[in-house]
Amino acid sequence: MSEKGAEEFTAAITEAREKIHECARCCNLTEQELCPVCRADGRDTTTICVVEDARDVLAFERTREYRGSYHVLHGTISPMDGVGPEQLRIKQLLNRIADEDITEIIMATNPTVEGEATAMYISKLLAPFGVKVTRLAYGIPVGGDLEYADEVTLRRSLEGRNPL
Repeated sequence: MSEKGAEEFTAAITEAREKIHECARCCNLTEQELCPVCRADGRDTTTICVVEDARDVLAFERTREYRGSYHVLHGTISPMDGVGPEQLRIKQLLNRIADEDITEIIMATNPTVEGEATAMYISKLLAPFGVKVTRLAYGIPVGGDLEYADEVTLRRSLEGRNPL
């Protein structure tokens, strides 16, 4: 990289660091007080999809199917990495549920040990609120071969099957 290119790159990183912060409502990344999803009209504000990071919000938004709101945890519980519940945005999620009219929480953490542990931990915290807690379905990816799927994925694919 040229020296001028390196300086421009450094300036862009510095500018992003100064301007980008967490949305006051959902903890997504934004340059304004509220992120574009929280500012959008016509979203279902009674449903919250809980994701690990801001890239997951972008992935859901690309589908153009989900019309609810989000909550970004900024990680998962991982004792091996020194990440406990207090490092995540769980308290903010609980505050939203207490303050807003929420009917469903969709746990959309990754199907990893850490993602599953985080989803289970949060679902236990949500029990006193009486809100419906659901988990994303698991299964075989489009274009995938059954012979390469692991046993857990195949079992969950059978459990989550839908009528044709």
